[in-house]
Amino acid sequence: MISARSLTPQKKAGLQSPARCEGRKPSEGNAPDEWEETSDANCIWVGVGDVSMRSEESSMTTTRVLFFDVLGTVVDWRSGIAREAGAFLARNGVQQVDPGEFADAWASRYDASTEAVRTGHRPFVSLDVINRENLDATLVQFGLAPSELPTAELEELNLAWHRLEPWPDSLKGLARLKERFIIVPLSGANTRLLLDMAKRAGLPWDTVLGSDVFGTYKPAPQAYLRAVEILVVRPSEAVLVAAHNDDLAAARKCGIGTAFVARPKEHGPAQTTDLSPLESWDFLADDLVHLAQVLP
Repeated sequence: MISARSLTPQKKAGLQSPARCEGRKPSEGNAPDEWEETSDANCIWVGVGDVSMRSEESSMTTTRVLFFDVLGTVVDWRSGIAREAGAFLARNGVQQVDPGEFADAWASRYDASTEAVRTGHRPFVSLDVINRENLDATLVQFGLAPSELPTAELEELNLAWHRLEPWPDSLKGLARLKERFIIVPLSGANTRLLLDMAKRAGLPWDTVLGSDVFGTYKPAPQAYLRAVEILVVRPSEAVLVAAHNDDLAAARKCGIGTAFVARPKEHGPAQTTDLSPLESWDFLADDLVHLAQVLP
């Protein structure tokens, strides 16, 4: 179990307090007092209690907006995609393909597809378009010909991403967090996908900002900075909640606060990535209900 832990910067003797103080997680076995000074911040991080603060400056800044990664953090994409892919494959007489492996293969194409947009090698297209292209490629990967399968069924399977179920704690946690903060998705998903998902699952967003609003995909800085601009807050007044270390690292570079929520089953029982925080994120929580208790 990951516990919430305060990481408060303490100045070393004779050093000036930086505007934003970011520490580095200790190596395995190191005690808190052995944590090292970062190259760009004159501080060390020391665990001191149950409330987490970003820095001496930002601990005095009121958090106004919580941005949420959605796929994997708020909803369980793998179970939903595997379930609908399994039904689709069974209807079409395909018995040799494991639905979980199919879901993993389909999702694994996301990074390369969105990287082409981020780097300008391709104009922006929505995640619905990318998922549909990747569905065909995944079918071919498993020895199936998309042209020989019913087009209407393929289109309906692609909409499975609109129908994903939240993790058991998500609705309760979001409701509690909404009482004190503006809560907004910050996702690679497009606006219509997020709206359909929210309507079906009851996700209580205050507003919905899809990647089509930003014209790019995370972790491009434009996605994070445009989000805070639209919500009319400073980066220091926002926190990104995510189960993915790379997402949090990109948000931190933009000056946005970070909250790591553990989702050790996102990729199924054999998951090996994002099992624990890889940096000293501002807040750590087991789930969204726990996060509501952690955030000051």
